[in-house]
Formats: sequence, C-alpha cells, structure tokens
Amino acid sequence: MIRKPCIGLVLSGGGARGLTHIGILRVLEREGIPVDYLSGTSMGGLIAAGYAAGMSSTDLEQEALIMGERRHLLKLMDPGFPKGGLLRGQRLLAYFEQLFGQKTFADLRLPLALVAVDLNTRQEIVLRDGSLPLALRATTAVPLVFMPLETNSMRLVDGAVLNNLPVDVVREMGAEVVIAVDIGAKQKTEASRQIGNHRWIPEGFSATLQVFDDTLDTLMSATKEYKLRQFPPDVLIQPDIPTNVNVFTGYDRTAELVAAGERAAEEHLLEIKVLLRPHWCLPLSSRTKFVNKNTVRPSFPRTNDEKN
Repeated sequence: MIRKPCIGLVLSGGGARGLTHIGILRVLEREGIPVDYLSGTSMGGLIAAGYAAGMSSTDLEQEALIMGERRHLLKLMDPGFPKGGLLRGQRLLAYFEQLFGQKTFADLRLPLALVAVDLNTRQEIVLRDGSLPLALRATTAVPLVFMPLETNSMRLVDGAVLNNLPVDVVREMGAEVVIAVDIGAKQKTEASRQIGNHRWIPEGFSATLQVFDDTLDTLMSATKEYKLRQFPPDVLIQPDIPTNVNVFTGYDRTAELVAAGERAAEEHLLEIKVLLRPHWCLPLSSRTKFVNKNTVRPSFPRTNDEKN
C-alpha cells in the first residue's frame, strides 16, 4: 500500500539549551509536518511531554518565558546538599504537577517515552507508563544538582548519563522516519564564571560545578557518539546554540534559543520533506519490529511515600 511513513521526534537533554526544541516544533507545526512518536531525555523530555500533552510551540514558549524569570527559578530551589544533590527536587516535582496535573502517559495525545538511569542496577530505564510528573522528575534529575528519585527500589537520575539522544527508543515505538535534535555542547563554555554570578551558589563552589559540567558533557558526548553509530537517525539536527548556555544558566534567553531552533529546522526542511513523501510499503504487521532487550520498561505509579 502507499502511505506516508510514521515520524518519530527525538529531543536530547542539555539544560537551557533544550529551549531550542521549541523552535524545532514551531517549524514542524508551520509546515504541517505531523509527529507520531516522541522520545526525550531531561529538558528534551520535558519539552516532548508538553507537546505530547497538547501544548503548542507558542504555549511552550510562553511557559519558558515565565519560568525563565529569576523569581520563578528560585521557587524551584529546595536545598538538599549533602544528601545526594544540591536540590531535593520536591519543588520541581510540584511544578510538574502544576503543569500537567495528575496526567499519566495514557492521557497524552501522542505516544511518549522518557529516559532515566537507575543507579542501583546501572541500567537505562525507559518510562512509558504511570505518572507523567514523576517520570519527568526522574528524567530531569541531573546528578549532583538534584537528588536521585527513589521509587520502586530504583534510584533514578537524568537519562543523559547513558542515552541523551534516544533514537533507539523511538524506533522501537514504531517510528519509520526519525528526526533527532542534538543540543549537546559543541564547545566549552565559561560555565564557572556564569555559575559564580548566582547568589544561590555557595562561594567557591562554582569551580566544582565547572568540573562537574565538563565531566557530564564529556560522558554525554561519548555515549551519544556510540549510540549514534548503533542507531543513526534519518535526520540529525544540531542547532547553533549561543555560548554560555548550559545546565545551570541561560534560562532567561528563551527567545534567542527558540530562534536558533527555528533556523536549524529550516535548514533541514527539504531533507525532511523528501523522506516524508508517500511510498509503497508493507503493512505494519508484516514488518519486523526493533526490540532493545537491554532496556527496562517499568510501570511508574506514584507511591504514598512520594506524596508526603
């Protein structure tokens, strides 16, 4: 039969750099390019969740503009150091609950998968069931910054540790054409100087965060390159992101970052449209489905302990 292929969109993590994803979505909306499946990690997972829940690129940008203000960012701060992270993450979870209510993955208008890592088993965890706010708390738990999320005998942290660009995950969901957006840092940033300007960072601790930022970027880059060799996307978009935007800083530069995402998507439009032309293909039931046997997919309910 002749039909258009199913499209999977993969959004990587990268702190404030993830706001460029909004620009990518804006161009896809404008061009009438549908998204059938979404996967994401960390900030990419948050943007993907918003879109899967029905938020438009305009809605996402407005929310980012509000939350990028210093007074709103400070409301997310609940110091937890030295108990596994600088921040406890309870206020972040409360924000996700305010944004999405008690939505589960089953309530979303588009299929979504979020990636986290279980420190107990040292395994990648793909979250596709249960509480959406709790899954977002897990995928955004940047090590050292947020305490791990402890639930169901797991200690979950940011999926970027093992799979920051989960192309394999969206392939398994059923995507035939995969558009992947990589917002990883292409060059070293002056993170320590930028971090040191924030009063909520203890004096002298900025250098430690610089080492952590460099270490995390190195790890993410290595794992990403390995994954890309195994599971290459059909289209790889790498926006040109302004300097000094990272996990810690740049949330007040929403308009600039969204514009960078738009420019990057426009550069790949012809490539995307060629891939989306209707073509002759076998029915879905006749095709072999990719299965990643090493990935765990738990149901993700919210426990009574986590509500308290």
